[in-house]
Order: sequence, then C-alpha cells, then structure tokens
Amino acid sequence: MKNENRVVFMGNSITANWQQYFASMFPGKPYIGRGISGQTTPQMLVRFRQDVIALEPAVVVILAGTNDIAGNTGPATLEMIEGNIASMAEMARANGIEVVLASVLPVRDYPWKPGLEPAPKIIALNAWMKDYAAQHGAIYADFHSAMADAQGGMRSGLSSDGVHPNEAGYRIMTPLVEQAIGQALRAK
Repeated sequence: MKNENRVVFMGNSITANWQQYFASMFPGKPYIGRGISGQTTPQMLVRFRQDVIALEPAVVVILAGTNDIAGNTGPATLEMIEGNIASMAEMARANGIEVVLASVLPVRDYPWKPGLEPAPKIIALNAWMKDYAAQHGAIYADFHSAMADAQGGMRSGLSSDGVHPNEAGYRIMTPLVEQAIGQALRAK
C-alpha cells in the first residue's frame, strides 16, 4: 500500500529478536523486520536490495556492526564497517528511502568471542555514525547512551548475555527509534 510509511528494520539477531515485540511495541505500524542472526555488514550489504529496496519503505533503520566487531566473518577494521554502513545508506537514499542509523548497542565482552574488548571500538563506530548521519541527512538513533553502564557495557537488567536486549532493553529502544523514524518521515 502506497503512503503507508512502511519501515524496514535491517540488522542481525538484535533486530530479529525485536520482531517478536513489533505487534505490542509498534501497534498498527507497517514495520518489517529483516534481521538475520550473526550477520555482519558485508552480508547485510549483499541482501540490502532484496530485503530493503524491493520492499519500497519510506524509512530503513540500519542496526549493524556489532558482529563485525566480534569478528563473526573474520577480522574487520572500523573503516571496513563504516564503508559498508555508508554503502547501505547511499543505496537507500538513491532509492528515495530515508535512513535511520542506529547506534551499536553497548557490549563489554562477547560471550562467544571473549577478550576482544569491544566497548571502545563500539564507541568509536557510534561516533563515526553520528557524524556521518549529520553530514549526509540521515537520522542517528542513540541507543548506546541510554543503555550503557560506566564501563561501556550493557546496563544490568537490559540483557541476559550482555549483547542481546531483553524485553526491558527493547522497551528503552522503542521510543528512541520511534522518535528517529518520525524525524526521518518529516524529512521526506
């Protein structure tokens, strides 16, 4: 249906797990989840055309990067991650889709890849994302600030593994993403 303000959420397991709450957290909204567990930004970039552009949304919410930092598909520099996120944003804009760049959520340690010390890398990637959004007419949704503890990890009670939000975590993220989507829709 045209003019329904469809929104596609593009991401990994954090997005995939959020989908179970879409009906209750975004009642009546034409929001589509396109999260695939474990995916990194190059994998998302490959499927961006079919999973986002083909669905003709008004807005795409890109929540990506944590699995790259975890090295899920091999080592990735911040520049590589930034390039993939920028490419997704450029593809969206070239197709008339407004872009919300969601911050990477705070992580102190990945249970499946301990010892990587991801917190400072996540903070650096989020700083780049915020700057990129400001320079390129995208909206930055800052989940990190609302969910991080003093050590740059996920605040207690928001996750069972320090990486994936539980319902309480998603309840913090929901109004923040709704505000960002609203800004993006006003920019159309």
